[in-house]
Amino acid sequence: MALNGDSAFIKVTEQDSKYHHLEKMSVYELLTNINKEDKEVPLAVERAIPQIEKLVSAVGDKVLAGGRLFYIGAGTSGRLAVVDASECPPTFGVPHGLVLGIIAGGENAMFKAVEFAEDSIEDGWKDLEAHGISSKDVVIGIAASGTTPYVIGALEQCRKRDIITGSITCNPNAPVSAVAEFPVEVVVGPEFITGSTRMKSGTAQKLVLNMISTSVMIMLGRVQDNKMVHMLLSNEKLIDRGVRMVMEKLTNADYAKAKELLLLHGSVKRAIEAGV
Repeated sequence: MALNGDSAFIKVTEQDSKYHHLEKMSVYELLTNINKEDKEVPLAVERAIPQIEKLVSAVGDKVLAGGRLFYIGAGTSGRLAVVDASECPPTFGVPHGLVLGIIAGGENAMFKAVEFAEDSIEDGWKDLEAHGISSKDVVIGIAASGTTPYVIGALEQCRKRDIITGSITCNPNAPVSAVAEFPVEVVVGPEFITGSTRMKSGTAQKLVLNMISTSVMIMLGRVQDNKMVHMLLSNEKLIDRGVRMVMEKLTNADYAKAKELLLLHGSVKRAIEAGV
């Protein structure tokens, strides 16, 4: 597969910024122009909702059937993948390992760039294999450019093994889209700093990841009404939030009683059910 030479593939993420001589701008001008560009991101995400809907439906079906969701990426994309996956257990009370984020170069790459880690077309699949991946699972490859060999190689191997695949990229007709069954292309245009995809592209990827994980968790019943009724009670702020959620549902319970129920049963949902 031609990662950079496909005549149908235009790397919008590498096009020249619309702004010049950034070093001559005032701080106010820099902030205003960055904000102006950022405003384009949710509109680009909105245009991709039909693609996102198909991907979320496929992920939901797999997870509801007992499978896992894997994100895989490199650099900023990989870090965003790990962040979204790591927030699912505390927010929704799901087991660690239901949603997994894999980054090229391993855990160290979360904090310091690992040179050339994204260039291996074999390592992505090896990293997935280390987690015992199977056709019960679903894998979403994340690559702003859409050309990352680590991600493309992983998705190609998944397809050979009948593992459902999706992708998130910020370029149209990207190579990663060609190897994903459910591609999502959020085209945000050139970056404020030419090629710096940690900016608009990263924001777009984060928004899409929020949409995917949140929608899937709602499908799994991890949200009741608009509340995180399965959140982990890992600090006083969350305990206080949980107590107030219990009080809202059990109008006959004061703060002390609601807290007693919450701590006894370990989750908002179970505390409410016990107090009814």
